Amino acid sequence: MTVFVHRLSLTVYFLVIIIAIAVLTYIGLSYYNEPIDMRYFHPMYKYLKPSGIIGHGLGIVGTLLIVAGLFGYMARKRMKMFSRIGVLKYWLEFHIFLCTIGSVFVLFHTSFKFGGIISVGFWSMAIVWTSGVIGRFIYLQIPRTIEGRELSLQEVKNIKEELDVELMNKYKIDFSTIRNSKFSKIKLELIAKDISGKDFKKVKRLIRNQRKISNRIERLATMQNLFRYWHVAHLPFALIMLIIMMIHVSVSLFFGYKWIF
Repeated sequence: MTVFVHRLSLTVYFLVIIIAIAVLTYIGLSYYNEPIDMRYFHPMYKYLKPSGIIGHGLGIVGTLLIVAGLFGYMARKRMKMFSRIGVLKYWLEFHIFLCTIGSVFVLFHTSFKFGGIISVGFWSMAIVWTSGVIGRFIYLQIPRTIEGRELSLQEVKNIKEELDVELMNKYKIDFSTIRNSKFSKIKLELIAKDISGKDFKKVKRLIRNQRKISNRIERLATMQNLFRYWHVAHLPFALIMLIIMMIHVSVSLFFGYKWIF
């Protein structure tokens, strides 16, 4: 996946979520603004209530999206047969997208009315979503191979040394002396070395990569520890959310709520 396609996919994810929120809010704003005990008299009640054709449908679709996002990512991450399908980073982003849009649908399915065990499930879902966003940030701070395998400290240092050698051998640039320099100052030094504009773009990219790697080396141990602790918050609440979701679905089926089927 090229940089352009990657950015385009992230933009599409974001727009789909925003559009979904905007459309659902537009359809049901007056209904959701009504006091809970007065909603029965609203003309959209039979459609937007949790058991209504729209509300119930949002719950089903939202649940399926969350389950697909969760187990799809787990399968790609843990099952060897899926290990070569796509880049793990992109799977993580798609996982976050599916779980986010699914959570939006579930939120509107509840019609913003929480109580009993459902409130526990909802707040577990909120914690899972929030911790997932935080986890993605931590995940991206840890250098990995294109397949998603975490690089060791020595492997990262080897990459840094290769960039150091390239900068020195090709462009006579000692990264340690310009690490904190502004690019405007670096550009003047490159002009003095008669480096072309085309090469300057490449050098600029190399220096940026070198700065990024240097910063990651400095905080690698911290990020690795944070990522381990992150699982302590993320996984248990995800399990609670799934259990309550299964109970809720089972109870709904037991009482005959089958949507359009």
